[in-house]
Amino acid sequence: MKKISRLNFAHLPTPIEELPRLSAALKGPRVLVKRDDQTGLAFGGNKTRKLEFLVAEAQEQGAQMMISAGAIQSNHCRQTAAAAAKFGFECTLVLTGEMPKHPTANILLDQLFGARIVNVLDRKDRDRILQETFDKATVEGKKPYLVPYGGSSSTGALGYAFAMEELMKQIADGRNPSSPKTRVSEKVDWIIFGTSSGGTHAGLVLGQRVFGFKGNILGISIDEPVEWLQKNVSALATSASERLGEQIQFAPADVAANADYCRAGYGALTEAEREAIHMFASLEGLLLDPVYTGRAAAGMIDLIRKGFFEKDETVLFWHTGGQPALFAEKYASIVE
Repeated sequence: MKKISRLNFAHLPTPIEELPRLSAALKGPRVLVKRDDQTGLAFGGNKTRKLEFLVAEAQEQGAQMMISAGAIQSNHCRQTAAAAAKFGFECTLVLTGEMPKHPTANILLDQLFGARIVNVLDRKDRDRILQETFDKATVEGKKPYLVPYGGSSSTGALGYAFAMEELMKQIADGRNPSSPKTRVSEKVDWIIFGTSSGGTHAGLVLGQRVFGFKGNILGISIDEPVEWLQKNVSALATSASERLGEQIQFAPADVAANADYCRAGYGALTEAEREAIHMFASLEGLLLDPVYTGRAAAGMIDLIRKGFFEKDETVLFWHTGGQPALFAEKYASIVE
């Protein structure tokens, strides 16, 4: 395996925890959770793993500024801004959507980390304005590094390839690192998580092949059709494999995704997300976010109720973070 530049600032390994009350309430398989909401940087989340590789690459290139893009309440942009602050980069974020009258949740944190915000109202203009922002910074001699949307590049995907290696070690050890006397599981049959830009998904698929995970990986789509995810995730996993050594060719059929739960659109809160958030909170004292983990958990809950999983299987819900979005004004209806 090739030597890969990486900065070790995430709080790893993240723990695996039992969800016994949720499992009992659903009367289905045993449910565990992998707590990547506890990766440490700026309230944690899955992007921290990716940024360990992306920031290292930016440093190697001599960059002085990090530029990225996302929605107004982007968890990715919040963690990118924090990483930029931590390692002494300037940061510019191109954020799509209407700015709140008063900064709340992730947008408030972006500003605390010193990021400059470029607001774009219409998503169709985002890529153009992002490129213009990057080009302007280049002309000004700021040596910008473009952090891809969601951290989803061949570099960023490595974060979840190695996360799979971490999971395999935890399964082999069978203990919860936060409670060493507690047996967790000798096997995991399914990994369930939210998928969108594809970097986390591609990393898990690559890690499955490289490190020999025998279970199933199923991404619950947040906003993209299955065909798009299969095409883009397989291509990204193939590209990322070259960073580890010889190329591994992935086909769309190697990528499992479910897009049955994203018809309402990105960030649209439905009764399914509300129920999932309330169930995790009231049964396990565990917070989900309205956009990603709330939707992924809603999909998992529905699949359990439909008998998709065998009752003697173990399902691991990979919690990718995002809880600061709970404090955005637009999601106040969660508790109404």
